[in-house]
Amino acid sequence: MASIKDIQRRIKSVKNTKKVTKAMEMVAAAKMRRAIESVLKTRTYANLSWETVLNISKSANGAAASHKLLAKRDEVKTVGIILITSNRGLCAGFNTNIITKAHKSIEKHHKDGKKVEFITIGKKGAGAKKYYGYDIVAEFPKEDIITEVKDVYDIAKLAIDDYVSGKYDKIMLAYTDYVNAVTQEPRVKQLLPVEIDSEDEYLGVVGEDSRVGTSKEMIEEKTEKHLSDDKYTFDYTFEPSPLEVLDEMIPRLIEVQLFQALLESNASEHSARMTAMHQATDAASDMIDELTLSYNKARQEKITNEIAEISAGANALQG
Repeated sequence: MASIKDIQRRIKSVKNTKKVTKAMEMVAAAKMRRAIESVLKTRTYANLSWETVLNISKSANGAAASHKLLAKRDEVKTVGIILITSNRGLCAGFNTNIITKAHKSIEKHHKDGKKVEFITIGKKGAGAKKYYGYDIVAEFPKEDIITEVKDVYDIAKLAIDDYVSGKYDKIMLAYTDYVNAVTQEPRVKQLLPVEIDSEDEYLGVVGEDSRVGTSKEMIEEKTEKHLSDDKYTFDYTFEPSPLEVLDEMIPRLIEVQLFQALLESNASEHSARMTAMHQATDAASDMIDELTLSYNKARQEKITNEIAEISAGANALQG
């Protein structure tokens, strides 16, 4: 058994660690509340913007089919993945889960020799190269709190320019969707080309609505409801032309989707860190209880030994 002094030092060390994890839990909780508030404010707009662009694209007919960001490539040779991770650790499996999810998506859909490159947001995205050997062609900083869509302008411009130039034939987005404080779901969805009739379960749908159904099913269901209520019809008049309208709207859609994904990831990160630090604090409390019990046992054993020695000495003197 460890000495009493060793146990005392361990108790002191664990108590100090507990103070740190408790403080980190409180900081993460404060950031989480702000991040969740931002997520809930923008989810409806992000989904509605996607729905609007899909409806406009369907109405544009020929213009949509020939648009550079809507037309599907005949052959996909190179895939770019925008990977959103955190800058710091101590958030349980948050980063590992999304990197693993991206890797599994690549194995599932692009196992036939397609080249894959990563664009990372957040320092921990380097794990994609460390663990799986993928090339990272661009790295972007990530703020703990994202408040304005302009924070994603550079990322969106890079993605659109690289796709239009032919550097990538498909661009995917890997992020962590916020469900609640204890549940966060890593997801990979297609960002470009924007596919109007895609059956991809999570394509263009972020937040709570992504657990309802596919984009196509949701749009058709909402369209049918609107038409049955005789409130909405999707007859658009394009000025100056359908192609020019799409040229302006689709890049904005990409920005909104990236912005919402960042908000979802931030809320997920802070939630995961708060939960991890709460569990660490509880574990520290349990360890302190165990060490205190060991300390009391060691102290009692020492006292018992001292009494035994005194009794033995007294008996020896009497004899």
